[in-house]
Amino acid sequence: MSKKNFLEIGKIVRTHGIKGDVKIIPWCDDSSIIVGLSHLFFDCEGKFVRHIENVKKSKNAVIVKFSDINSMECAQKIVGDIVYVHRDDIVLSEGRYFIQDLIGMRVYDVDNKNIYYGKIVDVLQPGANDVYRVVDDNAVERLVPVIYDVVIDLDLDNNLIYIRPLEGLFYD
Repeated sequence: MSKKNFLEIGKIVRTHGIKGDVKIIPWCDDSSIIVGLSHLFFDCEGKFVRHIENVKKSKNAVIVKFSDINSMECAQKIVGDIVYVHRDDIVLSEGRYFIQDLIGMRVYDVDNKNIYYGKIVDVLQPGANDVYRVVDDNAVERLVPVIYDVVIDLDLDNNLIYIRPLEGLFYD
């Protein structure tokens, strides 16, 4: 599976102040990821980069000052833009994955590799743990809680996830 090098990390939602700062709503688990970056990309191919002069957390957002944006009028031109990060600019801790890399992974039963549950089509984040939304070839949808007792093995290189459903999880 070919992995995207440039991943969407947030959206610029409005200007902040008069000196060109913008407010970004992050699309990542922890907004401090953006706080640790020196630049962001403005396209999915990494052709247009803006360097970060200053960044600070603000509730569920971050306030960013790009070095080439020096007025509210200039900042207004980038409101609505999606910002990207190069995957190599973020170090994930053990057991953490980019959601983009999980979409499309094939899900099998760990105890009977002939049982195919489908592909991950979405990763929901309702609270205590993530939930994989898995859809099979017959459009049957299953929700798989991402907990140690259920998700047994994840093989990114081969695009495979092995699970052990808890009794009654799928009502099969």
